[in-house]
Amino acid sequence: MKFLLFTFVGVHLLFLSSGKAIYRNDTSQRTFEEIKEEIAHYGDVAKAIIDLAVYGKAQNRSYERLALLVDTVGPRLSGSKNLEKAIQIMYQNLKEDGLENVHLEPVKIPHWERGEESAVMLEPRMYKMAILGLGSSIGTPPEGITAEVLVVTSFDELQRRAPEAKGKIVVYNQPYANYSKTVEYRVRGAVEAAKVGALASLIRSVASFSIYSPHTGVQEYQDGVPKIPTACITVEDAEMMSRLVSRGSRIVIQLKMGAKNYADADSFNTVAEITGSKYPEQVVLVSGHLDSWDVGQGAMDDGGGAFISWEALSLIKDLGLRPKRTLRLVLWTAEEQGGIGALQYYQSHKANISNYSLVMESDGGTFLPYGLQFTGSDKARAIMKEIMGLLQPINVTQVFHDGEGTDIESWVQAGVPGASLLDDLYKYFSFHHSQGDTMTVMSPKEMNIAATVWAVVSYVVADLEEMLPRS
Repeated sequence: MKFLLFTFVGVHLLFLSSGKAIYRNDTSQRTFEEIKEEIAHYGDVAKAIIDLAVYGKAQNRSYERLALLVDTVGPRLSGSKNLEKAIQIMYQNLKEDGLENVHLEPVKIPHWERGEESAVMLEPRMYKMAILGLGSSIGTPPEGITAEVLVVTSFDELQRRAPEAKGKIVVYNQPYANYSKTVEYRVRGAVEAAKVGALASLIRSVASFSIYSPHTGVQEYQDGVPKIPTACITVEDAEMMSRLVSRGSRIVIQLKMGAKNYADADSFNTVAEITGSKYPEQVVLVSGHLDSWDVGQGAMDDGGGAFISWEALSLIKDLGLRPKRTLRLVLWTAEEQGGIGALQYYQSHKANISNYSLVMESDGGTFLPYGLQFTGSDKARAIMKEIMGLLQPINVTQVFHDGEGTDIESWVQAGVPGASLLDDLYKYFSFHHSQGDTMTVMSPKEMNIAATVWAVVSYVVADLEEMLPRS
């Protein structure tokens, strides 16, 4: 008789040639069917969370909490007084909410300020353009930089036209493909322009849609390459300049930027917990980042993600639930500068990496979720699909690939299962890093649904008898 050996969640299955399975159970190992049955028992808990968050007394709470913070504090740039004020407010909020082990973990973060900035077209006509300097950019001399423009649509075109770039301001009018591909022009634009002798670079905003709105973001200099000032311009102005040069017009721009980089500042990751009842040393981490860029209110990026993460713990606490594992909320600092706060957290806590069952980050908007993105083993994915099935009453049950997030990246790369929310990214990147990122973008009903997904997933994973399998 022919046998095939298959292992699932620590359970060895011996398959007969007919396909019928014989289970060989070890004392502490269970079949997937047993795990499915365990998850099914959380139907009442999921319903209670849904009722409380979507229809009950917690309805719209995450939206109202967020609005209070961002209306009061405003945007929260790394190194700014606004960010540190927001951290202190959240520290008090979490304590007053009755969460446990509320504390601040110190980190060092970048401190950059944009100062006054302007870009004026002098030829072929006088025209003041909207710009936003890019994070960590240097400033111009006080008198600014006045130079002719070279417009390109790609790095390849810049290389082909390298002899034309020396002494000019390079304008990138790259088409928007998707964020991960197009953002390379924002991140590397200044370096590539400097390599061919440009004096400055202006990058078409990385945006899925524009109503004359520049979108800022981080950019990176490279050792051995001259640092030049760099800013983003609107989609409309990038396309307009491209049309002008295609007709043979000469464009001259005067760029002034008062941007400055300062010594690293003191800041904190903000932490709160519901301590586990049976395995308190084991952790399900739920997170979003508290910092933002210095435009708009930082409501969508990432106020929404931070506040549904807080709301997840609030909902669980309000229902008197205490999972077997510790639920740990972390509100990250300096995500926008490359996950600085999260990287320092990882370095401080990675010795206990074997105790992390799941790391969750919401940093892609809190619009109506399509489902959950997940990175992990096939066995863990099967479990997550069962858990998401508990959310059938709100019709958010899908499990997609590639659970991601700057702040959980180190954990996921080290093999810890990771999850993130997936929703309307076209809408998200229409407002991302712009003056349009305000509470007007947010929907209380959609935040209720997002918080519900976050609460159900985090609670059930934290309360299962075993951690999510990593292989």
